[in-house]
Amino acid sequence: MRVAIIDCGAGNLHSVRKAFARQLPAQATLDVTTDAAMVRDASHIVLPGVGAFADCMAGLNALPGMRAVLEEKVRHGQTPFLGVCVGMQMLYERSHEHGITEGLGWFAGEVKRLTPADAALKIPHMGWNRLALRQSHPLMAAIKTGDFVYFVHSYGVSYAGEEAALATVDYGGEYVAVTGRGHIVGTQFHPEKSQAVGLRLISNFLGM
Repeated sequence: MRVAIIDCGAGNLHSVRKAFARQLPAQATLDVTTDAAMVRDASHIVLPGVGAFADCMAGLNALPGMRAVLEEKVRHGQTPFLGVCVGMQMLYERSHEHGITEGLGWFAGEVKRLTPADAALKIPHMGWNRLALRQSHPLMAAIKTGDFVYFVHSYGVSYAGEEAALATVDYGGEYVAVTGRGHIVGTQFHPEKSQAVGLRLISNFLGM
């Protein structure tokens, strides 16, 4: 197993690396990298993102050859891929954060500012909240409805019964908390900050 965490200049890389290292099987390797060749050789690919969507996409697009490798290995191949926070949002077609920015377009849908029905709910959505599972997937093994995970975001993907939504979160409306189709998965929450549930999800991903 060779795990590559992509450094696009906008991720909590130390915490993500530490969490993955805790779940890594013996003999496996783990690299934080900007090198497309190293990502091509990986058995599992992770894309963390923190901050503005446009900055994360710009950082990814600035890495020579990275988009082509991701298209080859992930979209048209079978390499397991996990997007975290903005990394999950980047799987979708576009974001409306500070204007419109095109995403990877692997999943149908758009990222928009959270609009909770309850005016008392503050933006960003920050802190612990409960998951609601929508369908089964290997990523969600031993994770159940009601489990708490940690969120920090002002933008997200509204839930309207999308096939790719594995779990949602209620924040004055239902938003996608975990998305996935086959080997391509993403979490709006931060598994590296979500204690036992987050570590379980990482372990499940590494087993894909």
